[in-house]
Amino acid sequence: MHILGFQERKFRMKKIVSCICAAAMALSLSACSKKEPDTRPLGEMRGISAAELIAEMGTGWNLGNTMDSEEGGETGWGNPVTTKEMIDEVHRAGFDTLRIPTTWKNSMGGAPDYTVDSEWLKRLEEIVGYALENDMYVIINTHHDTDWIKPQYEDVENVKVQLAALWTQIAEYFKDYGDHLIFEGLNEPRIVGGANEWNGGTEEGRDCLNQLNDVFVKTVRATGGNNETRTLLITTFAAQPAASGVSALIVPDDKYVGVSIHAYTPYRFTYDSVGESWNTAVFDGSCASEIDSLFAGLNEAFISKGIPVIITEYGSVSKMIDKTWYITNTEEVAKWAKHYVSAAEKYGIPCVWWDNGYHKSGNELFGIFNRRELTWYEPEVVTAIMESLNS
Repeated sequence: MHILGFQERKFRMKKIVSCICAAAMALSLSACSKKEPDTRPLGEMRGISAAELIAEMGTGWNLGNTMDSEEGGETGWGNPVTTKEMIDEVHRAGFDTLRIPTTWKNSMGGAPDYTVDSEWLKRLEEIVGYALENDMYVIINTHHDTDWIKPQYEDVENVKVQLAALWTQIAEYFKDYGDHLIFEGLNEPRIVGGANEWNGGTEEGRDCLNQLNDVFVKTVRATGGNNETRTLLITTFAAQPAASGVSALIVPDDKYVGVSIHAYTPYRFTYDSVGESWNTAVFDGSCASEIDSLFAGLNEAFISKGIPVIITEYGSVSKMIDKTWYITNTEEVAKWAKHYVSAAEKYGIPCVWWDNGYHKSGNELFGIFNRRELTWYEPEVVTAIMESLNS
């Protein structure tokens, strides 16, 4: 038997220990290098056109005055932190689409990179996930950013640069998501206080808007991957159905692009407070005819030409008709909503209710969902909407 000398035994022992340590380190590095499984509800891209996808979207609800708050973050305008339970209830009530209005100006760095805050994107992604887990469609946009998104010649070149930087970051961040996630480039683009602000703007404004819509579409498409066929929404001046804005809108030759419109029609019913005349709070024949004309006009301008349309904001405020007993015109709003959604359904136009969370107090009482109690302030209105889809 060969008896190893002390030095040789010591050398061999060091070599064994070294091999064991190396193996352990390799295993450790291998474990660290493994990516955590992606549990996000990404969905798939089916390659369907915007017209086909929008036809699937049913009816929708806006998470208003939340991610679009201009100060104080998500809860800055008095609404609670958004939870999965909220979105679960919205879906349970029958809503298939969630629009998440999002303001970016307070979450972006300065030129030249305009870097978006990563925590803001992460929080937006969480809320997107709440909806996608319910197999809902989700729309994200640029909302209260009109102080820098200005469709006018004086600023348009700088706006293009910043808009492209913003949408490049958003598109890259959400590139892996499937076609249930939709990008809406602009929200009510206009010059605040400018000529015809809510009625089609000026020729200059409409021209600049077409340029900004073009930048949005090309920027998202340039990021590649799923964004090459993602449904994108462009809009008219101030997102209004005014004839001058509708006729001037340039829609790209891209079958994955649709048009977003906001229509609180007729304004005297949906917005104006109750005055001396009851007809600002009652749904009558004149209201019905104006709604019918709205959708007939959108059909002529877009739908008949193969361009899909979605109403990303509509709704009517609750009007107090008896302050002593707190009686509102809920029944009249329900009648209005049923006619409105039914008229839109005839042309395959989905509608997304504007809910800012305000019901009894606040600015513009469009709230129909109690986010804190997970109940509905206006169940009659929700029922009317859902009945319209099945009529």
